[in-house]
Amino acid sequence: MIQLQTERTIIRDHNLDDLPTHHSLFSDKKVMYYLQDIATHSLDESKNNLLSAITEIQKLDRKYYFFRIEVKRTGEHIGEIGYTVTTVTPLGNIVEVGFFIRDDYWGKGYTAEALKEVMRFAFEENNVFRISCGCIKENVGSEKVMIKCGMIKEADFKSVVWHNGEIKDRVEYRLLKDEWKTVTQGMHL
Repeated sequence: MIQLQTERTIIRDHNLDDLPTHHSLFSDKKVMYYLQDIATHSLDESKNNLLSAITEIQKLDRKYYFFRIEVKRTGEHIGEIGYTVTTVTPLGNIVEVGFFIRDDYWGKGYTAEALKEVMRFAFEENNVFRISCGCIKENVGSEKVMIKCGMIKEADFKSVVWHNGEIKDRVEYRLLKDEWKTVTQGMHL
């Protein structure tokens, strides 16, 4: 079981006791506005989602690293973060990272703090070579998190995502392991 810590957060694998707050977060329409494809609409859907994450923990060839973000001081569940291994290479794994956090914690630095730690874990402990992340361009909060964590803009896609009845733009960022080393020298982690 993976458990990471930052100054203000605990980032950990899930367990069955997480279901009530897991459901509350995944079924929150405001929080999940840009992630409607993974939002849940019933307790059963949330339970299945949670069980999938828990089942993955036991796999030797684990491809999904989905973590709960808690406030260290209180244990309060405030968000989710994680990554999916999309390609295995001799240089290391290529992964896609994602995150979301309760709206009462938006703009307070918790997501960037958690992402920096997850990137550190991925690069330094989990044989990751490349991390990519993207969002709908109007989701400026998520884009700011990527920038704050030293990610490099790689693409600006026009009219590529169908969301809430309209076509929208998407931005993509990346960070390679060698770039991570440079980034960590220039920022306090």
